[in-house]
Amino acid sequence: MAKARRRGSEAGRLRLRLFTIILVVAAQCGLAATLSWGLAHDVLGRPAPIFAPSAAVGTIVASLGQRALRTAEMMLGVGLGLLVSDLLIRSIGFGPWQIGLVVMLSITVALLMTGRSGALVAQAGGTAVLIATLSHVQQGLEWARIIDAGVGGVVGLAVVALVLPVNPIRILEQAVAPVVATLHAQLHEVAQALARRDPERAVRALDQFGGMEPDLARLHEALAGAEEVTTIAPARWKRRIDVEHYRHGIQQLDRMTLGCQALTRWAATTLQYDEPVPEELPAAVERIATAIRLLPREARTAGPFDQTRAAVLDGAHLAGQAYHRGAEPFADAMVIQLRTLASDLLRATGFEPATANQMVREAATA
Repeated sequence: MAKARRRGSEAGRLRLRLFTIILVVAAQCGLAATLSWGLAHDVLGRPAPIFAPSAAVGTIVASLGQRALRTAEMMLGVGLGLLVSDLLIRSIGFGPWQIGLVVMLSITVALLMTGRSGALVAQAGGTAVLIATLSHVQQGLEWARIIDAGVGGVVGLAVVALVLPVNPIRILEQAVAPVVATLHAQLHEVAQALARRDPERAVRALDQFGGMEPDLARLHEALAGAEEVTTIAPARWKRRIDVEHYRHGIQQLDRMTLGCQALTRWAATTLQYDEPVPEELPAAVERIATAIRLLPREARTAGPFDQTRAAVLDGAHLAGQAYHRGAEPFADAMVIQLRTLASDLLRATGFEPATANQMVREAATA
């Protein structure tokens, strides 16, 4: 019951943090739309700057870590669309087939220049459509489009940097949580599979590990976003060191994910081949799972990582006992993988690789 209440409390806190981030981004979009319209209309004298708010909102809702890049791509796409469409319209005139040709060539050039940059290609195609269909009835549309895109992009970046910048640590905590939850839960399943000699349970855990790519992708996107915020937002510059620590920890988390997959594969093979499982192995897996769960909790308070390190060394010690008991080949492979995971976890708490390896070796042979 206590564990269920704790999990429910953690889930509630994560939902609250996510809701807070959503509110901040929504407020940024509203403010950026207002400011970009006012700047383009009242300061620059644009009568109907409809593209400025659109560009501002597009910049803010771009993927975290890609807002500055999105703005640059947007400006380049607009310029490219203007260049291609203007040159062609001057040469071939206006008409239905001319519109199709202008758009086709603009998008072709954009794709050849950039590969698969969606923002740049969309802006190039959209600008080409606009110029090809309206330039014969409205003069000066080219410069209006450039001004609107520039104003919107700059205002969007300014709002992100100066007004209500999101908390980069909350972004990272939100993204780390599902990865850690999956690693902990599925390692627990592996431990139970070994203890109960249930190969199907181990295979199910392996399948769950194989489905982690979306969560890992979101984690790296969040890291890029946190690094971007601490670069362009003066109010968040003081969190640069914290984000750097997270970057180091996420590198180890990537390694641990691969290690957990390998460990689970060996566990499933051990059970499928009906090899004996030393009684210390399930306990060792459980202690490593506990260490993974404890790591982000202690990271939130900047350490010390006493509980995490204690759980890691317990797991390494139990793995060493299993090895000395005389593990069969597949179980022996699990011992090696457990020691590797233990080293990665110690490195995530701040130890240098050589020190982490030495600590695991001593714990395993104690």
